[in-house]
Amino acid sequence: MLQDTDNPIYDLIAKEKKRQIEGIELIASENYTSTSVLQAMGSILTNKYSEGYPSKRYYRGNQYIDQIENIAIDRAKELFKVDHVNVQPCSGSSANFAVHLAFLNVGDRTMGMSLDAGGHLTHGSKVSVSGKYFDSVNYGVGDNGFINYDQVRKIALDHRPKLIWTGLSAYSRVIDWKEFRKIADEVGAILIADIAHIAGLIATGHYPSPVPHADVITTTTHKTLRGPRGAMIMCNEQYAESIDKAVFPGTQGGPHNHTIAAIAVALKEASTEEFKKYSQQVILNAKKLADELTKKGYTIVSGGTDNHLMLTDVLKSVNLSGKEASLALECANITVNKNAVPNDSRKPWDPSGVRIGTAAITSRGMKEKEMEKIAQYIDTVLRNSNNEDLIKKIKLEVKNFTKNFLIPGIN
Repeated sequence: MLQDTDNPIYDLIAKEKKRQIEGIELIASENYTSTSVLQAMGSILTNKYSEGYPSKRYYRGNQYIDQIENIAIDRAKELFKVDHVNVQPCSGSSANFAVHLAFLNVGDRTMGMSLDAGGHLTHGSKVSVSGKYFDSVNYGVGDNGFINYDQVRKIALDHRPKLIWTGLSAYSRVIDWKEFRKIADEVGAILIADIAHIAGLIATGHYPSPVPHADVITTTTHKTLRGPRGAMIMCNEQYAESIDKAVFPGTQGGPHNHTIAAIAVALKEASTEEFKKYSQQVILNAKKLADELTKKGYTIVSGGTDNHLMLTDVLKSVNLSGKEASLALECANITVNKNAVPNDSRKPWDPSGVRIGTAAITSRGMKEKEMEKIAQYIDTVLRNSNNEDLIKKIKLEVKNFTKNFLIPGIN
């Protein structure tokens, strides 16, 4: 047993478990998996090496691994209504790099949403390989915090990228996939939809699907999909061979079989009526929390949310940087992440905003009534960030508050 063989690691895991139980998790890219997903992740499947794809492996002894991977693929096809799925990418970043590799040569042009507007590092940020190996151009959002599709079209026409990335990391509104399709067609670009944050909402019909419009779709399998930390690439059949070769042997070796099994479990869970209700509640909670914070004087970028997250300009709201706000909240057992806001004048490591999400707290059974409480906690901490005694008092309240909400797979 781990407790006997490596007590320091066992002890740290126990402490992390306690931290999760006693805290309010508002990081938009985090969630809690089920016991079944955890069991698959911790299984003996991690022992097997399986370079290649089902029925095309470089190692023997993969008859059961093949069946597991095929089940994961079939469930993803059914859930998202797509032609082809690769379930081997180890993460969203590696999946996105594989897509770049499938269609571009070094120096070719790619286009995506800028990081401070709500995009992702792997959509062409200059500090990412996607911006170092490829000639990346970016689009942003208008003064209202919404994507300006006329401006996107102009940038695309001016620069003629081979790939156009859509999707979000901190953009809280519905993306018009159809309009992006028109823009991509105008410049002859391949359209990629990165749905890492919103996959669970799309799978249940609570957020529009890019499937009729995008050529390729990438996603992580945690976040709103509530699975393990892995990724998938989905595409039209015409791009299947290019995508598969870009993943293996292009960017990865042997797949993580235990993760693929856990993805299969999560996909089955995501097809249930219970999960559909969960996804709806995630959005209801996000809207309620955004409304409550707005009432208390906080500036929410774009004025609200259509998905599971919101971006809050805390510098404008309470004269704290994102770093200062996130540190103060952590002292009260409330976890958020610092985040740039559109046209942020501050540096990325200490930006003007924080990103807040409701996927994890919804997994604990919290609903609109609890969002009122959480908004009050946030407001009290941020407006009294130098009052250590008050923050300690809020921390104790948070510990007592969370006792009423079990964590799947932990409590």
